[in-house]
Amino acid sequence: MVQPEAFTFDDVVLERDGHRILDGVSDHIHWGSATAVVGASGSGKSTFLRMLNRFEEPTRGRIELDGQPLDAYDVHALRRRVGLVAQRPTMLTATIGAEVRVANPDLGDAAVHELLSRVALPDVSLERATATLSGGEQQRVALARTLAVAPDVLLLDEPTSALDDRSAQAVDRVIRALVGDGMTVVLVSHDLDRVVDVADQVLVLDAGRLVERGGPQDVRYLS
Repeated sequence: MVQPEAFTFDDVVLERDGHRILDGVSDHIHWGSATAVVGASGSGKSTFLRMLNRFEEPTRGRIELDGQPLDAYDVHALRRRVGLVAQRPTMLTATIGAEVRVANPDLGDAAVHELLSRVALPDVSLERATATLSGGEQQRVALARTLAVAPDVLLLDEPTSALDDRSAQAVDRVIRALVGDGMTVVLVSHDLDRVVDVADQVLVLDAGRLVERGGPQDVRYLS
């Protein structure tokens, strides 16, 4: 059975300082799937991702979520529904426990520990200072912080780039479990082997243009 469409793109263009970052992208992303966006550095991958919750706005064209124009949604409500974990996230509070509760302050300690366990931080103290976290730990705490509001869509920008292989595999398992539970995940990654493991579909960008799409076994860019 074909899944309904979460996002659709109709001739989406984004220009910045006279340079075209995305150039006429038209496609769709289904609900309940993991979509990987790949391509060379500078191909527009992160910009594509950030457009999905309006951290970037198209110069021309149309993006829809659930059949409604993306710019018709209240931006704050949209970003709770479509959560973004940046490659280099910013910690907003002093401790890990407070960080995970940023958007959901009523979470109890047990729920916070459960979220941290899901992102391969099972034994961390909630009182540990966020200033002491490595880049990879910050990324996983930011992932737990985003999951705390139960978004419909999770956007991940290079989610395993700062992780060792064991932790990266744990994040891969989180992604597949979330998709198995019905969440929609869109990720940008340079790790093509990891893309093969987690993605249901792959979009290939080249100089801002969508040049290839398909399953991970079918896309030439991954071979």
